[in-house]
Amino acid sequence: MTVTDADQAAPTEDVVRELADKQAIYEVVLRYCRGIDRLDMELVRSCYHPEGVDNHTGFTGRRDDYVAWVEPLLRRLHGTQHVVANHLVEVDGDRARSETYGTAYHLARTDGSGPGNFTTGFRYVDTMERRDGQWRILDRVAVREWTREEPDQRPGDPAEGPAMARDRSDPVYRPLR
Repeated sequence: MTVTDADQAAPTEDVVRELADKQAIYEVVLRYCRGIDRLDMELVRSCYHPEGVDNHTGFTGRRDDYVAWVEPLLRRLHGTQHVVANHLVEVDGDRARSETYGTAYHLARTDGSGPGNFTTGFRYVDTMERRDGQWRILDRVAVREWTREEPDQRPGDPAEGPAMARDRSDPVYRPLR
């Protein structure tokens, strides 16, 4: 097979713009997961347009109502970890459909005061919209694919290494300089 000059042509401006849009949309999803896992509700809020809607198991409503609903549920847990995998985006001008597969781990409190450990497989099906150059969620459907309850399986003493924090004292918030 011979490589031609046409095969090695630089991507067009439209292709580069679409790739940049897809990356920006992916980063909205990642910021949402960070916000949920670090209990940074302002970060979660910033991922949605003000009138954005979230459809979760047990909740359907606007952004601020969603944040008010989910925060106390998260605080009943020792921690969460949202891990995303497949991510497919279809961009159409200033609108996009994003489908993100993921697994969310929910860790129970050691004192038994909250729910037990459970893991869930999910998909976020998001309608995103770009306004003033910023992509945000306009409508999210959080599809629960499966869920599993689990016994506590925390390894060893948490003092064995750096500990996570569910606030802005977590290492991820340290300044770069």
